[in-house]
Amino acid sequence: MFTLFHHPFCPRSRFARLALGEHGLETRLVEERVWERREAFVALNPAAETPVLISEGLPPIPGAAIIAEYLDETHGAALGRRLLPAAIADRIEVRRLISWFCDRLYSEAVGPLVTERIYKRYMSVEQGGGAPSTDMLRAAKTNTRYHLAYIGWLARTRNFLAGDDLTYADLAAAAHLSAIDYLGDVPWDEDDAAKAWYVRIKSRPAFRPLLNDSLPGLPPPAHYTDLDF
Repeated sequence: MFTLFHHPFCPRSRFARLALGEHGLETRLVEERVWERREAFVALNPAAETPVLISEGLPPIPGAAIIAEYLDETHGAALGRRLLPAAIADRIEVRRLISWFCDRLYSEAVGPLVTERIYKRYMSVEQGGGAPSTDMLRAAKTNTRYHLAYIGWLARTRNFLAGDDLTYADLAAAAHLSAIDYLGDVPWDEDDAAKAWYVRIKSRPAFRPLLNDSLPGLPPPAHYTDLDF
């Protein structure tokens, strides 16, 4: 069995959980609050970032993209569940989009929204907690529209975001959007193609555990768990 150090609303952790779920791998989840900088966790990943996957006999596997590559190499081919294409050009496109979603979408939109609206609720003042920054929220919501439009363009021009088949690119994008969809911060009415694509990914069995995550005192909008919106 794998062990995944994660946070339920860390979008990169959600990507790793989707990847594990799509491969049908049983995983023990350990919630990690990275702002606490636990010594034992920092020893696993000096960057003190989630997710980190533990697989017996191997060093800790840090980062969603690295975890995805590891799963594809060790389980994807053997189980016939490749989410990283065989063709070199197609693999480049998937990796490009994973980087786009896990780095740019995260830093410009999802990361700030999750930090300001969720993480700060549990952080002390010394850890950076406090009231959400309205300027950060405003900028992140504006950036979300830009990224949603890009996802919509990909969805209109391809069957899935990186091409004909489901790949890690779809999981990365959906994981990030799901974290802020819980907050009601995705303007779905602005792009029907992006919305239709998300419904397809959201309806997959691997997605169901994410939809069951909840925060006390902060319920999601009604459409969050509705597979048909």
